[in-house]
Amino acid sequence: MHHHLVISMPTYEYECRKCGHRLERFQPISARPLRSCPRCRGRLQRLISAGAGILFKGSGFYATDYRSKNYREAEKKEKEATSPKKETKKDAST
Repeated sequence: MHHHLVISMPTYEYECRKCGHRLERFQPISARPLRSCPRCRGRLQRLISAGAGILFKGSGFYATDYRSKNYREAEKKEKEATSPKKETKKDAST
């Protein structure tokens, strides 16, 4: 089994405070944030995004791949206990 780790520059998302234009840029972590909007020269604000800079390729990277059977069963019971109960026809008529 071979695993490949691909590291790329992070993608930063920006929004102009003046005109609302949004853009993304690949930049090294050490790079200074962009300051002016390419459309109106207004001030850009860097947004927090959920983008990932690391990609894992291959199997065996998920935490659930190595969970024991007992752990998975306990997790299932916990989810069932915390999920909203469905209303039955009998409950609806009372």
